Amino acid sequence: MLVVEDEPYMAEAIRDGLRLEAIAADIAGDGDTALELLSVNTYDIAVLDRDIPGPSGDEIARRIVASGSGMPILMLTAADRLDDKASGFELGADDYLTKPFALQELVLRLRALDRRRAHNRPPVREIAGLRLDPFRREVYRDGRYVALTRKQFAVLEVLVAAEGGVISAEELLERAWDENADPFTNAVRITVSALRKRLGEPWIIATVAGVGYRIDTEPGTERDGGESG
Repeated sequence: MLVVEDEPYMAEAIRDGLRLEAIAADIAGDGDTALELLSVNTYDIAVLDRDIPGPSGDEIARRIVASGSGMPILMLTAADRLDDKASGFELGADDYLTKPFALQELVLRLRALDRRRAHNRPPVREIAGLRLDPFRREVYRDGRYVALTRKQFAVLEVLVAAEGGVISAEELLERAWDENADPFTNAVRITVSALRKRLGEPWIIATVAGVGYRIDTEPGTERDGGESG
């Protein structure tokens, strides 16, 4: 899990305590580091201190909710007034623990969140020999595991969910990147090209000229433009 806490001693104490409970945790001491870690790693739960340098814990929570990952959020803060808690829940927090706290209570709450998360697992999707498991963040093609970057997985998840329907580059940019993405970037084309190569031949992501991309349910026929674009 990701622990966002700007007090180094507390952060390390939480990490060490969780480790004794067989729970692995990364630490971020500020909002920028937290966002960077979230962009490159997949976490089961985020534990957020609200008052941190850089983007606040509230902003981190907003970003997590907007990503659509379904990652549970536990707010960890000294602000213990009812209206503080209410605002935290309104931001998308799943639980709230005020400082000071007992480590064992944190562990119990985290395990409860993880059980709840397991009960709400998104369905595994299969199409044209592809098997995409959103919960485990795993992709297989014809039984072969395919290692993908976070962004490649996000793009493939959107395409697979469309079940062969065409998704425009603009929609991919909106759904697989964040709101700050440059609408004129060629990131979509580059990511799709790399993703296509990772999945291997016959190419399963078809380019529909002037329209967008889709999963080819009959790969190898090259009806739509193969690897171009």
